[in-house]
Amino acid sequence: MAEGTSSMSGADRAAILLMSLGESEAAEVLKLMGPKEVQKIGTVMATLSNVSRQQVTEVMDDFMSSVNDQTALGIGSEKYIKSMLVSALGEDKAMSMYDRVFTGRSSKGLEALKWMDPKAVAEIIKLEHPQIIAIVLAYLDSDQAADILTVLPERTQADILMRIAQLDGIQPQALKELDEIMEKQFSGNTNLQSSSVGGLKSTADILNFMDSSVEASLMESIREADNELGDEIQDLMFVFDNLADVDNAGIQSLLREVSSESLVLALKGTDDTIKEKIFSNMSKRAAEMLRDDLESRGPVKLSDVEAAQKEILAVARKLADSGDIVLGGSGTEQYI
Repeated sequence: MAEGTSSMSGADRAAILLMSLGESEAAEVLKLMGPKEVQKIGTVMATLSNVSRQQVTEVMDDFMSSVNDQTALGIGSEKYIKSMLVSALGEDKAMSMYDRVFTGRSSKGLEALKWMDPKAVAEIIKLEHPQIIAIVLAYLDSDQAADILTVLPERTQADILMRIAQLDGIQPQALKELDEIMEKQFSGNTNLQSSSVGGLKSTADILNFMDSSVEASLMESIREADNELGDEIQDLMFVFDNLADVDNAGIQSLLREVSSESLVLALKGTDDTIKEKIFSNMSKRAAEMLRDDLESRGPVKLSDVEAAQKEILAVARKLADSGDIVLGGSGTEQYI
């Protein structure tokens, strides 16, 4: 790991912080996170190595804490991670999380689908009725749902998205019955927290996480079937150009959470409005370095640019969900 924390992702910094807190304190923090966050940070924790004292101190300063005479973190301790996950999540979820991090094995139940690999979920639900698939995807996190949808047969993808868009919640009893069907696959127990799934926003969020070429194809199919529905979904989508509508404080919060490499890739090919928005919210030195990186970077694959933009948009949506930033505007453009 390179010296300093300026190039670290938020997950890297969070992992170092948790590894330095101790099991009980880290467990309390993990209890407040969702499955995707725990999985991401747990994976980073399992792979951390050669973390310097300077990096630890910088991370602690970022979180307004201090490190007193601490010289080692016990990086890479499977026993530590396993014990902490059990304290945070309970035995069942902790073991499935531990298996995902260290051995890649699957987990149990409807709620536990959130802890599974997208391809594994697709394999489980692919033979179900499209309405069942739509409910399952609407229940999951949007980025995971997008990955699962990509694996499902292309001929069914637009139909499933339209069904998600037309969902207006689901009765708790129906959701309970669906949960029981999933439980039979895994013999696990889950707790249902909400019956409010699906709708236009859920569909837009899923599309936001898909590759642009796939997204465009699906939107075209939806519009062919129901042009008005397609317009309603498009209006709720947030694309990279919409960052121009985010206020300066929001852009600054976003920049603290993304890596320099992702930012350089994402800005390749964007118009000057977006670039200047980013430059104006950086220090003069940082802006100059970013300009130099953009100028010196040779041709890059469009898929790499789109992937970096999707990554940054995912961070933006997470910050918006937590109330840290406000996303302005609606998606009026399909491509960047």
